[in-house]
Amino acid sequence: METAGKTPITVQATVNAPIAKVWEFWTKPEHITQWCNASDDWHAPFADNDPRTGGKFKTTMAAKDGSFSFDFEGVYTNVRDNEVIEYALGDGREVKIDFVANGDVTEITETFDPETTNPIEMQQGGWQAILNNFKKHAEANA
Repeated sequence: METAGKTPITVQATVNAPIAKVWEFWTKPEHITQWCNASDDWHAPFADNDPRTGGKFKTTMAAKDGSFSFDFEGVYTNVRDNEVIEYALGDGREVKIDFVANGDVTEITETFDPETTNPIEMQQGGWQAILNNFKKHAEANA
């Protein structure tokens, strides 16, 4: 089983929605709870977000059958509206999300430090699935 090294993982999506809507859907808790899950048997029943440098966020991710849940949380280290979000997770891993507007299309590139428990492929697949859910939510609501 390949586990995390020092090489960050990147996932990407092209969202057919303007940057202002993409930013709103990414940062507002009422939207986060609608898209922040990797599969249909999971959901995000709670989200709290203060999207500014020094602000904190927490999203509860839970199996719909109630068998497991965890809080995904951290502190923002750099936030520039409609451009970039960087944060540190509680375990010290770092994440950077770039938002690039091109007319009514927004490119999202998310780069994160892997954890050491799960295989790299599983982590990349999970984060990509969440980003794909975001794309679906943003395009349906823009």
